[in-house]
Amino acid sequence: MDSRQLRSLRRRSRLRVDRQWLLSLTAIVVLVGLLEVFTPAQASTVAPATSLASPRGFSDTMKSIRPIRGQRSPAHGILLKDLTTGRTLYEFQADRRLSPASLTKIMSALVILEYGNLEDAVTVSRTAATARKIRLRLRAGQVFRLEDLLKAMLMTSANDACLAAVEHVAGAEERFVLLMNTKANGLGLVDTHFTNACGFDDPAHYTTAEDLATLSEIALQHPIFKAFVREERDIMYAVNGGRFYYLRNTNRLLGRLPGVEGVKTGFTSKAGRCLIAKVSQNGNELLLVLLHTSRRWNTAASLINFGLQALEDGAGAMP
Repeated sequence: MDSRQLRSLRRRSRLRVDRQWLLSLTAIVVLVGLLEVFTPAQASTVAPATSLASPRGFSDTMKSIRPIRGQRSPAHGILLKDLTTGRTLYEFQADRRLSPASLTKIMSALVILEYGNLEDAVTVSRTAATARKIRLRLRAGQVFRLEDLLKAMLMTSANDACLAAVEHVAGAEERFVLLMNTKANGLGLVDTHFTNACGFDDPAHYTTAEDLATLSEIALQHPIFKAFVREERDIMYAVNGGRFYYLRNTNRLLGRLPGVEGVKTGFTSKAGRCLIAKVSQNGNELLLVLLHTSRRWNTAASLINFGLQALEDGAGAMP
């Protein structure tokens, strides 16, 4: 091969390399563009600097970002409140009537605490044992203390435990629901109405972030309720037969975000993912209500951190 042929071969080789490099660079640019278009942060008004949704649950460091005007809200209903002063730090459609899913069980718990005896032995009915959705798989005929059933419905959101407790207190779920609505009216929750005790979707079963904040504040004044919703794990025993059930709180913020003290999670196809969180840090107390959100933990962490930072900075209510 003469020198002219060798130079031509080298030139073609460099051209192939340059072409491959250009194609690789183009692919990278396109990929970055797609990531920018479909990044979840653009679909929320609260963009956390560090995501909570790591494979192992949560990241070690989280920063709060002020919600950005003009972007889509990360939830259908939001209320972030300073419990010390009663100020609203952030809200979005807090008066909109929405399905509350298992946040309903906060009211159910209050009615049980008011009308029930926690030392009672409760026999699980066939109806309760076959409850839909989340359940502990309790068996008809098993006997539990009412206190344990209350703990199970608040910690794990177990519908079979909820129905067993409700039937014991009122004789039937329908009568129990009447007590729930009567209490809601007495508390001034004018945008709240219940059709069942567990939180199943129904057009006439609704509440608002504002009403749920009021309800949660009242519930947290009860020492038993307050103690149960902040427990991460427990064990429930059947009085007859010795069978036990492991209870793990569905609130993933507990033990992972400093100062979280409850309160309740919820989910149905209509209600989406819901959360009420109570946080105490450095003498500050926050209450957050999120209704129908797709990024529950990231949104909650960002809003909580924003609220705590606003209180530390002495900021007023958000516009």
